[in-house]
Amino acid sequence: MLTSLFKIVLFLMIVVAISFGATHLMDGDNTIIGDLMITLGGVEYTLSAIEAVIVLTLLVVLIWVGLKLLSLLVATLRFINGDDTAISRYFNRSRERRGYRALSEGMMALASGDANAAMTKAGQAERYLQQPTLTNLLAAQAAEMSGNTTRAEQIYKELIKDPQTRFVGVRGIMKQRLATGDTDVALKLAQKAFELKPKHEEVQDVLLQLQAKSHDWQGARKTLGVKLKQGKIPRDVHKRREAVLALSQAADVIDEENSIEKREAAIEANRLSPDLVPAAAMAAREYIAQGKPKLAVRVIKKAWESQPHPDLAAAFSEIAPNETPQERLKRFAQLSKLNPYHIESRLMMSELNLAAEDFPEARRALGDIVENEPDARALTIMAAIERGEGSSDEVVRGWLTKALSAPRGPQWVCDKCNTIHSDWVPVCSSCDVLDTLSWKQAPQNEMQTSTGIEMLPLLMGAFQDEMDEGDLTKIDEPAMDQSQS
Repeated sequence: MLTSLFKIVLFLMIVVAISFGATHLMDGDNTIIGDLMITLGGVEYTLSAIEAVIVLTLLVVLIWVGLKLLSLLVATLRFINGDDTAISRYFNRSRERRGYRALSEGMMALASGDANAAMTKAGQAERYLQQPTLTNLLAAQAAEMSGNTTRAEQIYKELIKDPQTRFVGVRGIMKQRLATGDTDVALKLAQKAFELKPKHEEVQDVLLQLQAKSHDWQGARKTLGVKLKQGKIPRDVHKRREAVLALSQAADVIDEENSIEKREAAIEANRLSPDLVPAAAMAAREYIAQGKPKLAVRVIKKAWESQPHPDLAAAFSEIAPNETPQERLKRFAQLSKLNPYHIESRLMMSELNLAAEDFPEARRALGDIVENEPDARALTIMAAIERGEGSSDEVVRGWLTKALSAPRGPQWVCDKCNTIHSDWVPVCSSCDVLDTLSWKQAPQNEMQTSTGIEMLPLLMGAFQDEMDEGDLTKIDEPAMDQSQS
């Protein structure tokens, strides 16, 4: 406020001083400043003090205007010559404004889905700005949106030539190759993009997926380790996927018949994730091959506590392959006690009692599963129990008929696309995503299997021996006819 007051007072003082000076100059009786006499071409001109001040002021203005005109002429000549001048800077700023306006409008058109308008604005922006690093990406995305993948690829290749935009170009072509299914080239591009920007999360995920799909388990484990170091993946998820990759590596080693590496990889996979059923089953079999049955028992029991599974039971049976049905029943009872109320434990004990021909106990072990949670396996076991107890063919056939139309029980199902797999695999065969298979009930409309008989694991084996081929034909054919009707 004081500053504003000071400025007002100063302005008034200047106005008063100028007024006083003008009044003094206009005073005809002024003796301090006399008249000004100028001789020009032999003619004398007498100017009063005020007239002299006016003439002097006009002269200064004319000189200033002349200098400005001269500088404008020089700037024009330099502009024509191509030198950087105020005129060129003016036109440059005008082009920049138009270019950035076109770039902004192009981005808005791209966001609104108008690919043709985005392409047009991208061309205008390039013409005004002449900065491909800004406009090529917009043009490439607009070309992709309009379906002109050839033009988009050309632009991405131009971006690769510039170190500043190389990553954008590589990533763009990588995504195009993924869209067309060319995974081999996409993998190489993903590796290059990962070298350029190892912290880019999308590139990490794509590279990991492609490495797993191509069975490059060692490379996938390195990529997974980078994600962990950079905090892009939780530690528990990393541990689980590391186990999946280690197990997959072990499965490939089996094909190469390299037992030492196979054993190490299988045991490492089980150590990383003890509840991973395929890893536990493989590790147990490797311990059995090494003559270490106690370690195999420990591995299977650990996995059974968290996830009972037929594969674990099958591996557990291989520990003592020559035991009698009664001995096997006694040994498996210890496994069942670890998770006694789980449906897999109850089905397992029912099948083992079937093998021991203890049909009442098999029925007690099965309990209320056929009423509350009926699936093809449970209903087939029930048919075997009825057969063993001497029930009529009509009763047995009735249970088998129910088994044909019943849910098939837990299967390996992809959590992402619900694709069913007969065996566990690290990468879904449908959506190509790593570690998405879970042992669970499949959606009703996607369940796959043929007959209820095939649902019985190899642990039992007695039911089929007990029934001759003629009986099976009598039972299966009417059941199939009824299910088709």
